[in-house]
Amino acid sequence: MRKDIMERMKLMKKENIEPNYAELARIYQCDYRTVKRYFESDGTLKERRKIPSKLDDYKEAIVEKLEMSCTYMSIFKFIQKRGYEGKYTILREFARSIKIDKTNKATIRFETNPGLQAQVDWKERLSMTSRQGEVFEINVFLMVLGFSRMKYLQLTLDRNQDTLKSALINGFKYYQGIPKEILFDNMKTVVDQSRSNFQEAVINQTFYEFAKDMGFAVIACRPYRPQTKGKVEALAKLMSRLQPYNHEFDTIDQLDEIVRMLNDDLNTDLSYATNKVPSQLHKIEKEYLLPLPNRELLDNYLTKPITRVVTKEAMVTYLNNKYSLHPNYIGKTVVLKIHDDHLDMLSDGVVITSHRLSSRKFNYQKDHFIEILKSEAFAHKSDDEINRIAEKNLKLYDKL
Repeated sequence: MRKDIMERMKLMKKENIEPNYAELARIYQCDYRTVKRYFESDGTLKERRKIPSKLDDYKEAIVEKLEMSCTYMSIFKFIQKRGYEGKYTILREFARSIKIDKTNKATIRFETNPGLQAQVDWKERLSMTSRQGEVFEINVFLMVLGFSRMKYLQLTLDRNQDTLKSALINGFKYYQGIPKEILFDNMKTVVDQSRSNFQEAVINQTFYEFAKDMGFAVIACRPYRPQTKGKVEALAKLMSRLQPYNHEFDTIDQLDEIVRMLNDDLNTDLSYATNKVPSQLHKIEKEYLLPLPNRELLDNYLTKPITRVVTKEAMVTYLNNKYSLHPNYIGKTVVLKIHDDHLDMLSDGVVITSHRLSSRKFNYQKDHFIEILKSEAFAHKSDDEINRIAEKNLKLYDKL
């Protein structure tokens, strides 16, 4: 007997609430007739004798793997290694019943009205190689509107919260408006406590304030529920279109242009989900989007400087790679600005040095390295000796 359903029905009777059998069946993952039977009973339903199944100990794991879109056979092999001795057909019949229920829930929840919802995700740590053989590790921010399937893609070099906010704002400008709610998975930049079966997600306070300023509600997606963000994950698969451009670009800026071109292509292709072109449906959807906030508020979120404290080694770290400065700046705070494939470092508003962005772990300029050597144990050596030591060590760093 389902005591949870029985107690719910007793409460609804007490409050004179007419139940929605279909909705309750979805919540309790049972047939609507089961809910109806409990509601119409006098509270003394006879408990049916439960026939044990070889599958009983594995049902929770099966449901979890189904929600991860695993095939029946792969799940069968998985639970066999964990002691399941039953037949494949038993699993298949159980899995089919779960699959049907899961599909219905996803369809009902996520076929959205115009302007209601967008979904966000990242294509993470994608390695792309330039014509010169330099490897760039990039991320691609992905946002898609639920009704039109209009996509916004943006190349980023990190996935921190400021980058996420900037990408969202750029997406809102691209869409010419803001959806009423945005669905995220449990990104650490969005939630402080992940959502699970037992607790609701706790939204990061800083991000909550940003969302409130923009006017959208934050919806945290439960982990291991891929159907709840299927539109974005389907889009992530389309990022395979980027792979043919390996060895076809020279700079990070050119790679950014390729991502923008890909974005335009995706929005003018026919969507399999709607059988429509996203850019055409967007003409309808944008009328339902919330208006953009005032420019001053947007600019405030877009112009926050990136700062670093110069280490004792006269280095600053950007995207896990180190870049050198003159040792006079050790202990001081500098501002980083990225443009045209270069990293500029500023002190008091003045550019003090500039590096080309690189995938190398250590990036020294020769004059910086020489000054560092002079300030350490090599101060007693001649300039020629220090110069030779610097050249030798810089060659070693280039090989790292």
